[in-house]
Amino acid sequence: MKFNTYADRDMAIMNIAHAITSDLRKALLQHETVSFAVPGGTTPGPVFDAMTAVEIDWSRVRVMLTDERWVPEGHARSNAGLVRSRLLTGRAAAASFVSFYREGMTAEAAAPVVSKELAGFLPISVLMLGMGADMHTASLFPGAKGVKAAMARGADILCVVEPEDQPEVRVTFSAQALDGAMDKHLVIFGDEKKAAIERARTLPPEDAPIIAVMNEGTVHWAA
Repeated sequence: MKFNTYADRDMAIMNIAHAITSDLRKALLQHETVSFAVPGGTTPGPVFDAMTAVEIDWSRVRVMLTDERWVPEGHARSNAGLVRSRLLTGRAAAASFVSFYREGMTAEAAAPVVSKELAGFLPISVLMLGMGADMHTASLFPGAKGVKAAMARGADILCVVEPEDQPEVRVTFSAQALDGAMDKHLVIFGDEKKAAIERARTLPPEDAPIIAVMNEGTVHWAA
């Protein structure tokens, strides 16, 4: 695991955007289309903003979330809105978005169907991850219902997880699918998360799911 430390968050954002778009450009030299998996939450927004002005062939980039709440895309708690408003704009508006949600289907019924569709996008070309202070990443929450299956070898590409403290069922890329990404970037800010990633390196994956996907990859941190 490579660890990059930046003087401040503004510097981190610009460098992370450059690193990710460089990886996308490299992948585009080797493949007709490439996949870019991104997290929800507040952390990636400024990175997305910086990426939208970068000139690459966005029309060949397929953007998808690492995980999502099982709600319609127009719902206030859907992460799709963040991707559409902060990433799929400017030059990056030419990229396409791969949605997980299927109207009229439960997460449990849809996950195997969507998994088959996602198989054509694997391995993920470039992966951007966030992490909680509890060392979860995507929707791989320690101890949550469904997370053991999502972290097992041979799991479906898209899995259903039900965190006890969350109001919605979630779908998430399995640990195996995330770990198989060609280039991986974890973005964390603040001392609490720095301490969490350092602690995670001493724990088994079931207690620190981030370790199941980031043994190789780059951690980007600023205070």
